[in-house]
Amino acid sequence: MGLEQILKIAILGAGESGVGAAILAKQKGHKVFVSDKGQIKEHYKAELNQHGIAFEEGSHDHERILAMNLIIKSPGIPDKAPLLQEIHRKGLPVISEIEFAARYTQSFTIGITGSNGKTTTTNLIYHLLATAGKDVAMGGNVGKSFARIVAERDYPFYVLELSSFQLEGIQEYRPDISMILNITPDHLDRYEYQLEKYAAAKFNIIKAQEAKDTFLYNADDPILGELRENYPTLAKTVSLSFQMTEGTRLNVGGFTFDMSTTPLMGRHNYMNALFAVHTALQVGIAPKVIQKGLNTFINAPHRLEKVATVNGVAYINDSKATNVDSVYYALEAMTQPTVWIVGGQDKGNDYEPLLDFVKAKVNAIVCMGLDNSKIVQTFSGMVENIVETGSAAEAVQRAAQFASTGDTVLLSPACASFDLFQNYEDRGNQFKAAVLEL
Repeated sequence: MGLEQILKIAILGAGESGVGAAILAKQKGHKVFVSDKGQIKEHYKAELNQHGIAFEEGSHDHERILAMNLIIKSPGIPDKAPLLQEIHRKGLPVISEIEFAARYTQSFTIGITGSNGKTTTTNLIYHLLATAGKDVAMGGNVGKSFARIVAERDYPFYVLELSSFQLEGIQEYRPDISMILNITPDHLDRYEYQLEKYAAAKFNIIKAQEAKDTFLYNADDPILGELRENYPTLAKTVSLSFQMTEGTRLNVGGFTFDMSTTPLMGRHNYMNALFAVHTALQVGIAPKVIQKGLNTFINAPHRLEKVATVNGVAYINDSKATNVDSVYYALEAMTQPTVWIVGGQDKGNDYEPLLDFVKAKVNAIVCMGLDNSKIVQTFSGMVENIVETGSAAEAVQRAAQFASTGDTVLLSPACASFDLFQNYEDRGNQFKAAVLEL
């Protein structure tokens, strides 16, 4: 269906993605109706009213929605939702906000997906392009929705963080540079507990790419290596590997970049930097300018964030590490004896990959969650000191008691935060506040 023929668009979900899509659709002259089964946040309601966009909250008007000729689905709504099933039965096209926004720009877009490291890599690519003087916008799964940015102003460059949920509705969106950083089991409840279905959503990022486009992937990721052949692409395919790193140096495109002068710690962040540096070189940024950008980069909070050094002990906030894979790289990055704060809502964790690091580097474990039994059971006998706490303040106090000058206290929970906190940001912020109280 050509976009110029679409007159009636139903948008399901009125978060950042849905409201951004609604604003763009209205701007382009379409008749728009927004429907959210939950309550819409006040500032989004105000925006919809301001733009004269019809909406409903608290329920879905099935009849009105099914009378539309295009459905834009917010990423949080799974395809198995009853309303979506009805829409599919009627044969109405369903696309994502990313797909919709892409139809209104011819600009150069860089699409970033992966289970871990998306936000760091997106921020870093944006920073490298911006410091080089490129007129660039960042959005998608971080910051503003792609549709909202396109509605506000069409930039020459877009750097987009894309989740598997956002990629489910991709048909024609074609990033000039796409990348998959890694694939580890995550959000499997959305994908009938089948890793292949989760991976298929990620691989949608290359679905429409052409020979003039580029696809970057992590050659060291076993799941990516195993599944890549199932998703052929016309795009020029470039593999990135830890073999391109040497100590704190990256070797990319015949140039060497020094990571020791950047705030990024750990091998996983060096991999993120490989993707970012390769992208920057491809869009024509000089190596010297890229190095300057690396040196001035400030990462998003809660990702191996150095909080403070108190009494000779370094405190690091890695609250975003909500799975074992993220903690693996955090512990790998530790160069000093470590007191590890871990725990929360367990998502079926297997802690075995961490055992060698814990034996070699961890002096004490401070559990922070309502149910710490699995952590205690796994590491008992391996770490002499294991204690349980029920708040960030208590966890920091106990960690401080175990730590000596030269040690590191690392919050890297491996678990979701919802047992004690609103979200991982709340957990990280409470940790930082408690550290600054010491």
